[in-house]
Amino acid sequence: MGIVKVAIIGIAAALIALQFKRFKAEYSSYISLAAGIIIFGFAVSKLEVIIDGISTLSSYISINKDYIGVLVKVIGISYICEFASNLCKDAGYSSIASQIEMVGKLSILVMSMPILMSLLETVDNFLQ
Repeated sequence: MGIVKVAIIGIAAALIALQFKRFKAEYSSYISLAAGIIIFGFAVSKLEVIIDGISTLSSYISINKDYIGVLVKVIGISYICEFASNLCKDAGYSSIASQIEMVGKLSILVMSMPILMSLLETVDNFLQ
């Protein structure tokens, strides 16, 4: 039922923003931003289920807890960057959106370096 609410909020916000775009274009951006924040709130509420699932998965498999933390942070970075990037694109600032995406990708790469190094060490140990 949650997805129906999100769809209705999105469609209603888009229709209201279209009406305001003719008279006051800045209100259209504000409506889009408000709807995006509300919808993002719905997405954040689902994160608890995902984190519980990841915890259950990690209890079945012996994985370093630090790696699970990195995985959750990477997921968070990707969603936040995508959200911010889409808001900037909707407002007509695609160059800023591209910069946000680039910083997000670089941040994910930096955060994943310890995992990558651990993987390379494991492969090196198998080869010796």
